Amino acid sequence: MKNKFITICLLIVPAILLASGEHEGSAQATQYFTMTGRETDFVPRIFNFLIFAGILYYLLAEKLKGFLVSRQDGIANQLKDIESRLKLAKKQQKDAQALVKESEKKAKDIVTDVKKEALLLSDKIMQNCVQELSFLDKQLEEKMELESRKSARETINEVLNENITNDDIAINENRVVSMISNKVVA
Repeated sequence: MKNKFITICLLIVPAILLASGEHEGSAQATQYFTMTGRETDFVPRIFNFLIFAGILYYLLAEKLKGFLVSRQDGIANQLKDIESRLKLAKKQQKDAQALVKESEKKAKDIVTDVKKEALLLSDKIMQNCVQELSFLDKQLEEKMELESRKSARETINEVLNENITNDDIAINENRVVSMISNKVVA
C-alpha cells in the first residue's frame, strides 16, 4: 500500500509541475521553434527514448530473461517438489490406514486367542485341582488306614503290656484273643 502511494506520487507530482510551468515555458517554446523549425522536441525525445530502451534491452535482456527463466524453473521445481511430497504423504496415509486395519485385525485375533488360552488354562487348572483333590482323598484314606493300624497296634501293645506278665506266659491262644477283643470293645 505504501509503495503504491509513493509510485503514484512520483508519477503525478511531475505531471502537475509540468502543467503549472507551461506559461513560463511558452517563451522558451517559441525560441525552440525559431531555432529548430519545429514546435516541440517530441520526435527527438522519442528517438532518444528508443535508443535508451534499445541499449537497456541489449544490456539487461539476457540477465532479465535468465532471472525470469530461473525464477520460473524454481517455481516449477517447487511445485514438483510439493506435488511429490503430496503424493508421498497420500501414499503414507494409505499405508498407515492399511496398517491400522491390519493392526485391528491382529488385535481381534489376539483377543480371540487370549480367550481360547484362558479357557484352556482354566480347564487345565480345573483338571489339576480335580487330580489334586483325588490325590488328597487317597492320602486321607491311606492316612486313616495307617492311623487305624497304628491305633490297633498301640491297643494290642497296651493290652499285651498290661495284661501279660511272666506268670501268664502259659496262656493259651484263646485267652489272648479274648483279652484283646475285650480291650478293643472297651
